Amino acid sequence: MTTTSTMAKPNRASTPSNAAALAGRLLLAVIFLASGAGKIAAPAMTIGYIQSVGLPFAEVGYFLAILVEVIGGLALIIGFHTRWAALALAIFTIVAAVLFHNNLADQNQMIHFMKNLAITGGLLQVIAFGAGRVSIDERGRA
Repeated sequence: MTTTSTMAKPNRASTPSNAAALAGRLLLAVIFLASGAGKIAAPAMTIGYIQSVGLPFAEVGYFLAILVEVIGGLALIIGFHTRWAALALAIFTIVAAVLFHNNLADQNQMIHFMKNLAITGGLLQVIAFGAGRVSIDERGRA
């Protein structure tokens, strides 16, 4: 005997889903754009922080961090190559957690570490489900 599911399949064109995908991308992007802007505003402090954890080539790391955060954040906002942007940001966020927030005995650092894991979880959702209909990625697929 075959049963038919009473649950409707999600409608890709539904307004709530589109709004949620856009809001999710915007909320994820804002932390990267704010962090990138902070790095641009205080290069010496950021480079010093990178050096303080013993990483070599702090200036290169500084430049790469700005590129990933600003370009990745903007790509999330407009939904351009969104899955790739989310992947780059997810990798960046995990690396930042491991390198800069690894003192889990310090409650503040543990919270930052867990925050980075949560942000990565959101980015993995973007990788899995894409940008949603309100995006450059979906514009040509309508």
